[in-house]
Amino acid sequence: MVTFLNSLRDVLAGLDGDAKGLNEAWTRLLTALLRGTPADASTLMVADGDALRPVAALGLPDGIRGRRFALAEHPRLAAIAEHPGVCRFAADSDLPDPFDGLLDDSMSHVHDCLGVALRDGQRLVGLVTLDAVTPGSFGALDDTELLAAANLLGTCLRLAERLSQTRSQLSEVLVDSRRRAPIEHWNSVAMRRLMASVALVAPTDMSVLVHGETGVGKEAVARALHRASPRANGALVEVNCAALPESLIESALFGHRRGAFSGAVADHRGHFAMADGGTLVLDEIGEMPLALQPKLLRVLQDGEVQALGSERPTRVDVRIVAVTNRDLAAEVAAGRFREDLYHRLGAFLLRVPPLRDRPEDIPLLVGHFLEQTRRRLGVANLRLARGAEVALSQWPWPGNARELEHVISRGALLALGEHAGTSPRRLILNLRHDHLQLAPVVAPDSQVSALPARPGGDSGADDGGLREATDAFQREHIQRALDREGSWAGAARALDLDPANLHRLAKRLGLKARALD
Repeated sequence: MVTFLNSLRDVLAGLDGDAKGLNEAWTRLLTALLRGTPADASTLMVADGDALRPVAALGLPDGIRGRRFALAEHPRLAAIAEHPGVCRFAADSDLPDPFDGLLDDSMSHVHDCLGVALRDGQRLVGLVTLDAVTPGSFGALDDTELLAAANLLGTCLRLAERLSQTRSQLSEVLVDSRRRAPIEHWNSVAMRRLMASVALVAPTDMSVLVHGETGVGKEAVARALHRASPRANGALVEVNCAALPESLIESALFGHRRGAFSGAVADHRGHFAMADGGTLVLDEIGEMPLALQPKLLRVLQDGEVQALGSERPTRVDVRIVAVTNRDLAAEVAAGRFREDLYHRLGAFLLRVPPLRDRPEDIPLLVGHFLEQTRRRLGVANLRLARGAEVALSQWPWPGNARELEHVISRGALLALGEHAGTSPRRLILNLRHDHLQLAPVVAPDSQVSALPARPGGDSGADDGGLREATDAFQREHIQRALDREGSWAGAARALDLDPANLHRLAKRLGLKARALD
């Protein structure tokens, strides 16, 4: 209990720090709480509207923090939330466990599970879950001690909630879920800096230019700006400038009156009027025709729009967020974009970093996309095989987060296709490397040059050519897996190989006898 209290003190101290420090503090607190218990997996979850979101997890994939667990979809979590004390489940309970298949290959529907709700009076603020592979593992746990710890944790979450109201970086708990981003607390420094900039500029009326590569999530950043602004209750109107025919852009943006041109059979308000009092997102602003740019500039300067066919302008109160994957400064230099409009739109610049520059965020995104896909397919759970995890971490992601989302969705659909005739609600899908359909990643030159020499020879340009280099790479890769996992079965799982195939390959490479010594 002393260790737990010290960890609780660290969390309270961390409430004034950054998100990463707070995440680490939650994890230390959960570790201290469960020290000495036989739990194989556990979570500390906070209430997030009508759902729960893990802020710390032990024995589960890191991507679990990217998921949200709706109480309506997870009866075990709902039962814990409603229970006044320690909620214990029978080992053979037919209620589906939200973590089935995520803990370990050996995790079955028969296991030990309990949970404790964390409350502020009658209000749910979070809960703690414990799972063990072996039935009966939690029989000796003292309910009184667990409830005492839960009361302390509830106090900690209440303090975090109150401080989060004045510190946007601590939005870990209890904010209106309709105004939340799917992921708010990133692992990477680059994304934490970006979200800090969003929090800085959102309360103002400054125009913002969001730029970055295709698929990085620029539109999500634009929506986050709107949610965090005083205009959050107003309209959010998103316009894809590239999708509008050049002849209709002016009408679409500024509106028209009936009879203004052939085919104008009724009045049209225009996107600026629709966004009055709110935010207008101009996506693909780099595609805006040069001839129309002066009219857009005039609206930004004067705050007035004049519909086609109208004699008088109308005042509008609109915050502009422009989005582009083009280098607008280069477009200005090339004469394809007006310099004065560029400076007006880019009063505040936000660059969204590509996924290859923040690989530490991949587990969070994977968890988020796995949960999204699980809900769409209606399966009990989705998990990644070890080989799939490695492949995702090593892929360069030229299509960024959008490509990652599509890879997860496609892989889950292919995995589901292997279980034709089985009810999806009972399925725990295991996404293998081959489901992802990613090409093999070629090792960098530094790795190839560091490959071990073939037995009895030196490593060099004349050491047997490509076949020997490939064998050496496979030999080293398998040996690392054996050293890490401690068994052939574990290595086969880690490498996403059939055990019999692994034994045959290892024997050909001369590894089997050495590994068994």
